[in-house]
Amino acid sequence: MPSALPDGEPVPDDGSLPASALAGSADRPLGFYLHVPYCATRCGYCDFNTYTATELRGSGGVLASRDNYADTLVDEIRLARKVLGDDPRPVRTVFVGGGTPTLLAAGDLVRMLAAIRDEFGLAEDAEVTTEANPESVDPAYLSALREGGFNRVSFGMQSARQHVLKVLDRTHTPGRPEACVAEARAAGFSHVNLDLIYGTPGESDDDWRASLEAAIGAGPDHVSAYALIVEEGTQLARRIRRGEVPMTDDDVHADRYLIADSVFAEAGFDWYEVSNWATSEAGRCLHNELYWRGADWWGAGPGAHSHVGGVRWWNVKHPGAYAAALASGKSPGAGRELLSDEDRRVERILLELRLREGVPLSLLRTEGLSASRRALGEGLLEARPYEEGRAVLTLRGRLLADAVVRDLVD
Repeated sequence: MPSALPDGEPVPDDGSLPASALAGSADRPLGFYLHVPYCATRCGYCDFNTYTATELRGSGGVLASRDNYADTLVDEIRLARKVLGDDPRPVRTVFVGGGTPTLLAAGDLVRMLAAIRDEFGLAEDAEVTTEANPESVDPAYLSALREGGFNRVSFGMQSARQHVLKVLDRTHTPGRPEACVAEARAAGFSHVNLDLIYGTPGESDDDWRASLEAAIGAGPDHVSAYALIVEEGTQLARRIRRGEVPMTDDDVHADRYLIADSVFAEAGFDWYEVSNWATSEAGRCLHNELYWRGADWWGAGPGAHSHVGGVRWWNVKHPGAYAAALASGKSPGAGRELLSDEDRRVERILLELRLREGVPLSLLRTEGLSASRRALGEGLLEARPYEEGRAVLTLRGRLLADAVVRDLVD
């Protein structure tokens, strides 16, 4: 089941923000994340805030139905307009995630996007993305999304090997994600991403290479590759604990990452974030860059997180409770926190160090600077950017990114 929400102070019933949150907002881009919490089945490794029909039956009534979900989410978009007041910023990015957003009708996703356009306006070059399960779209669906204003789509591929997909409880067949890329291109999508996962129990180096080659051969301009994280409470964690499948160790993860980076580089994909590669700067995911650079975004939907001007908040998790709050004219916010200057400094280091451009050394304190010099000497940071005042991870540094970050934030 989904992990628990963090603690925090109460969110006002009307969702209002302190005046400080909008100070200087004109200098920050604004994005929207729209969470669709429905899945046909629950994958064995997933602890996201998603629900199958069986999990919702009897617990949310009509309010939790996906049939009227788009109307409920539009209500939150309108609430966002009230909370942000006369903020003049057009929306720079929209990302529809889940769950499986494409379980909704294409018209529902287009209607949610239209509400953002009507309430806020979209920047002329706005990036508009939806995630999609390969088995839940077809050419007509993709064409409807493209005509409705979407210009980027992200397909969950995970692996090209059937036995790996089976361990992950993925329901699509090998080859279908690659076909989806062709269908998206034919529908007019400028940017297409494929998501891969490495380190699944039973996956070999050859399996991983086959997945990389299949993904690249499909012709996306962006690929994300994530190490499998086994979360407590998931079906996969229970299977590993029972000894049904082996646990993959960190050395295997490191080897798979090195294989990925080499194969991507040879195919013309450059890394721009530790787990993300693109064929050009235009192919980068701008929405994720908003997160990594601490910009403003409003997360609409059950369990969605938002950040505006140093205020972070999160919605109630259950679709029924979420819909009930909005139906009563109240914010669905479950809690929030006001980030201090020190919080924001630490988060900048945590997030920006993962980027190709790295993080300014000026953000580091005395201990962090000492740690950065040690990391430089150990080959974890690149020499030339360091001389220019930035900490940028080397390939070896990317393998140890979490450890490097822990040292630098001191």
